[in-house]
Amino acid sequence: MINPNTPVIIGVAQVEQRITDPLLVQEPIEMMVDAVRQAALDSGNADLLAEVESVRVIRGVWRYKHPAGYVAAKIGVPDAETVGSPYGGNMVQSVVNQSALDILRGDKSLIVITGAENGNSQAKARKAGVELAVTETSGDYSRMIGQEEPMSADAEQARGLRQPIQFYPMFENAIRHHRGESIEAHRIRISELWAGFSRVASENPHAWIKTPVTAETIRTPAPTNRMISFPYPKLMNSNNAVDMGAALIMCSVAKARSLGIDESQWVYPWAGTDAHDTYHVSNRENLYSSPAIRIAGKRLLALTDLSVPDLDYIDVYSCFPSAVQVAVAELGLDADKPLTITGGLTFGGGPLNNYVMHSIARMVELLRAAPGTKGMITANGGFLTKHAFGLYSTVAPVVDFQHEDVQSEVDAQPTRQCLADYAGPVTIESYSVMYGPNGPATGHAACLTAAGERVWANTDDAVLMEDMTQREFCGLAAQVDSHGVFSLLDA
Repeated sequence: MINPNTPVIIGVAQVEQRITDPLLVQEPIEMMVDAVRQAALDSGNADLLAEVESVRVIRGVWRYKHPAGYVAAKIGVPDAETVGSPYGGNMVQSVVNQSALDILRGDKSLIVITGAENGNSQAKARKAGVELAVTETSGDYSRMIGQEEPMSADAEQARGLRQPIQFYPMFENAIRHHRGESIEAHRIRISELWAGFSRVASENPHAWIKTPVTAETIRTPAPTNRMISFPYPKLMNSNNAVDMGAALIMCSVAKARSLGIDESQWVYPWAGTDAHDTYHVSNRENLYSSPAIRIAGKRLLALTDLSVPDLDYIDVYSCFPSAVQVAVAELGLDADKPLTITGGLTFGGGPLNNYVMHSIARMVELLRAAPGTKGMITANGGFLTKHAFGLYSTVAPVVDFQHEDVQSEVDAQPTRQCLADYAGPVTIESYSVMYGPNGPATGHAACLTAAGERVWANTDDAVLMEDMTQREFCGLAAQVDSHGVFSLLDA
């Protein structure tokens, strides 16, 4: 007999708005309320919101102090527990993992999780010189799940390295060098990977970009596909300019039965895992792998007694092609099979930290449509830093929901020392070129000393930056001066 405290997802919803007039758009908190109400309708019992015990909101780029309190009041449960999260694309899955544990322990029986962003409206408003209204919210969260951690080391910040669009292309070039690919062959391969994601988006009714985009279009710079960072044009970057929100409703089996929720709506979280790689990229053994993905992902499968071929669906976190390739390599996935159920953060839509709520909601839809199937969600935050995994099915798990934090095993993996101040000979480990309105603006390089320490260096030499985009720089000998500027020794 199934444990009455077994957690289930009973309602999901995704919302989007494509209003051209920024003065007519909903704020993110209103999109959250809308998504929660639609998720209740999806469950088959719209009245269940009156019994919600906890409202959990995923941190966004908005300025709200206490959005969960606002949502709770709007759905009629002003006294419900309110829970927040720190930044991170991993946080939706981490919050689902924790919510499943809260339900299994009997601490809560009915939980709402939601989040939303209006990046598209924000962009339109900036262009029109309009400031969007922001509702003031008061109060404090009852508690937080997770905590903020610094993602960027001092040595990285000293070279201006603090954004995903700088680190992920360096991971990408490290992957290319590790695979022994030419620049052109690599460019074609990753554009074909991304075109596959676009095809999935074209079949996803919730996707932001539903028109399929060819591999040639994806890899070819154009006015609408400008270079962001070598080797990524815009169509290989997460698309954060979206107005999207989502909600999940979780409860215990006992609660689902008392609410009269048809079992055809139930999707069971079987297991979850969490871990993080070194918070600072500076200290990672290399720039093309992820011990945390390997260890946490494989532990998830071990907990559920499954292997990769047993998975009917998978959604690999896909902010950039490098993130997908690392996960494929670490988890032993088949890159020729669909790696997304949404179309990914470029085409499905990338509402920043809330993307995974959309991937879980889509997973629930697909699992319901094919009873007995199983799916895995991967989630990534920071610079390939924070990771969370979840396994879902319409079939009840053989054992109660399981969760493991495998951090101790990850922490035992080899790391590197980083030198903040170094001048001398190095070998270029990886690199990228950041583009501005007028072309290449800054070249970044991750370098290794003869002793194996990592050093960060930059260049603004136009000729050198052009060369960096035309031939392989990984493995080349270079010199770093006292100002952190590098030049080739074998030029």
